[in-house]
Amino acid sequence: MALPSVWSVMRVVIPFIWVVGLLSVRLVGAGQDAGSVIPAESRPCVDCHAFEFMQRALQDLKKTAYNLDTR
Repeated sequence: MALPSVWSVMRVVIPFIWVVGLLSVRLVGAGQDAGSVIPAESRPCVDCHAFEFMQRALQDLKKTAYNLDTR
């Protein structure tokens, strides 16, 4: 019995994976409740998170530079 070629298998597998992916995206989207969303007014903005992250990174760099200078 001859084995199917790779291309014939891929022609079946790729659409199957695509359909399963679309179905899973729809199921995940349907599972989210509209009432559980945190309002934008109570969430910190992305710029605030980036600013805090950069502040911490700068403090870490200053500490590292000070530790290297004291050695």
